[in-house]
Amino acid sequence: MYYGIYKNIRESAWKCLSEFNISSLPVDILKIARQVGIHVKKNSDVHDLMPGELGKSYFNGYVWFIIYDDSQPVDVCRFTIAHELGHFFLGHDLTYSKYSEIRGFSQKAKEEEQADAFALRLLTPACVLKELDLHTPEEIAKYCNVPLSCATERSKRMKTLYKRNMFFTSQLETEVYENFKPYVRLANRRKAAEEKKKSNE
Repeated sequence: MYYGIYKNIRESAWKCLSEFNISSLPVDILKIARQVGIHVKKNSDVHDLMPGELGKSYFNGYVWFIIYDDSQPVDVCRFTIAHELGHFFLGHDLTYSKYSEIRGFSQKAKEEEQADAFALRLLTPACVLKELDLHTPEEIAKYCNVPLSCATERSKRMKTLYKRNMFFTSQLETEVYENFKPYVRLANRRKAAEEKKKSNE
C-alpha cells in the first residue's frame, strides 16, 4: 500500500511523519515500521547480516523484514532502520533470489545515498528543529538521537534554511508540524525553565 509513496525524498519523509502521526522527538521509527507491517529484527536474534553489514531489508514472499546490527550504539541502529525504511518508501528497485521468493533492495550507490537522505530528514524534521531553535550538531544529536556525524550534516543544512527562512513552504510540512506542536510547546517550556534555573544558580 505504501511502497514508493513519493519519489521526492523530502516529501516522502514528510508524508511518513504526517501519515503515521509522529508527534515527538526522537522519532519513533518502530511505530512507522509496525504500521506498514514491516517486522524489525535484531541481528543477535536472527544472525542474518554479513560481517560489516549494518542492516538490510528483504521480503520472504509474505512479510517484509528489516534486520539491524544491534551491537551498534542506539543512535546508529535508529539511523540504520530509518535508512532501510527509506528504500521501502522511496520505491527502490528490488533484486530477486534465483531460487526462492526472497526479494531485497538492490544496493546501488545512488539509492544508498537517497536512503541516507530520507533517514536524515525523517529523524530530524527541519520544521521541528526550527521551532525548538536547535542549531548545533550536539543539540540535534541529543533531541533526535542520531549519530553526531548525521547531526553535523543536518546542522549545516539548517544554517542555510535559517538564513533563507525556508520553512513551512509546503502544506505537507505544515501538517507535520501540527502533530508536533504540543511536544514543541512542552519542550520549549522545559528548556526555558532549565535556562532560568541555571541563571539563578
